[in-house]
Amino acid sequence: MGKRKKSSKKPAGGKRKDPLETSFTCLYCHHEKAVTVKLDRKEGIAYLSCKICSQAYQSKVNHLTEPIDIYSEWIDAADEAEKGLK
Repeated sequence: MGKRKKSSKKPAGGKRKDPLETSFTCLYCHHEKAVTVKLDRKEGIAYLSCKICSQAYQSKVNHLTEPIDIYSEWIDAADEAEKGLK
């Protein structure tokens, strides 16, 4: 009789995840990687600012918030502000 084949072990740790972006394209001046997001988890505030046109945005954060979340909130806030002007 034949023996059973052992399944090969998977490497520990698995696939390595790429870190999320912290710099984005500005909505107003359209420069790539000009907008940076800084999270101050101790204070519970996130700061978003453009290096070129000096646009800024602040938002509250929690322990699950990532920079892309703040950027998305900024986009939504800019859309709401634009709708309010019309």
